[in-house]
Amino acid sequence: MSEVSIRSVVLLGSTGSIGTQGLDVIARHPERFTVTGLAAGGAHVELLARQAAQFHVPEVAVFDASKVKELEEALVQAGAKGTHVSGGPDAVIALAASGADVVLNGITGSIGLEPSIAALHAGSQLALANKESVVAGGHLLFGAQVREAQINPVDSEHSAIWQSLRSGTHAEVSKLVVTASGGPFRGWKRADMEHVTPEQALHHPTWNMGPVVTINSSTLMNKGLEVIEASRLFDIAPDRIEVTVHPQSIVHSMVEFSDGATIGQASPPDMRLPIALGLSAPDRMDNVAVACDWTKAATWTFEPLDNEAFPAVQLARHCLSASEKHTAVLNAANEQAVHAFLDHRLPYLGIVDTVKAVLDEMDVELRGNPLFNDVEEMNQLECEARRRADDLINRQ
Repeated sequence: MSEVSIRSVVLLGSTGSIGTQGLDVIARHPERFTVTGLAAGGAHVELLARQAAQFHVPEVAVFDASKVKELEEALVQAGAKGTHVSGGPDAVIALAASGADVVLNGITGSIGLEPSIAALHAGSQLALANKESVVAGGHLLFGAQVREAQINPVDSEHSAIWQSLRSGTHAEVSKLVVTASGGPFRGWKRADMEHVTPEQALHHPTWNMGPVVTINSSTLMNKGLEVIEASRLFDIAPDRIEVTVHPQSIVHSMVEFSDGATIGQASPPDMRLPIALGLSAPDRMDNVAVACDWTKAATWTFEPLDNEAFPAVQLARHCLSASEKHTAVLNAANEQAVHAFLDHRLPYLGIVDTVKAVLDEMDVELRGNPLFNDVEEMNQLECEARRRADDLINRQ
């Protein structure tokens, strides 16, 4: 193990699932980390204040600038001292660019792209759980200022691939195998899902995640986004990435090498493991997560993906092959459709159908100029995709 030094950490999305588990990891290893900044949307001000007080955080930012005064009052109640508060998206971006050793980006949605870029340009190691940075941002994330191996993947699937890739060179990789739990509707046919409710879709059999990610896992759009992310993170062609359904969620993904060997990473489902490695890499830490119990009988199963019942993965593959603008539209339209479903304004099967309809409407214009010039252009395209998705949803 390399010499251990204290790493400064900024957590983005600290009150969400990734952020709270990240702080749990840090709390277990106070000799390794110091938290220099926290950022959150602003929906859970009291929790954010308690986090700042517990970890003696000097800088806190909220996306929602209207929550600054409420947060300042909550910090007083929590006993935090000397914590500076700022508000608005620019404040979060500035915090990401503050030069911490590691920035853990657990923000949900494409609003996480600019903080990701800011962290990379500041020279920080980026522990990336915001897959939309890769999906929507395309080449904008991987600029000339980004050094090799500056991104530590935190999604469990990409962390597993990242770990497995240590077993060989890039030239020796035959394919990546991304595992999927199958979600709450594994084994269902499309007709069976016609009347699925938000309550049913939010009941994931394995993972405890936020609502958008949980719905994406039920439609398998999450897996489609992960195929895009894997292709771009690891520079592997889309046709060399497979998806297999593994309901036990013990094998988190695999790499098949040219000689026929397949290397995978296995552990009980616990996001603290990939979060911890994202913070500490290349070292591994103790006291992170429970390992598999090899004294007990267990069965691990793998089955092919039913693309007819769950067309989201094929749709994502199509977008990945088409252009980075297609993947940005895919992500934006999907977020809009998911929110509409959660609000009971769109049927469950309408989520992916709406995304496909938006892509069909915009296909010709997207192919005409496939690359973004800057983040502002990406934001404008996402706004247009959201508007078209809303139009389709409102007609139903």
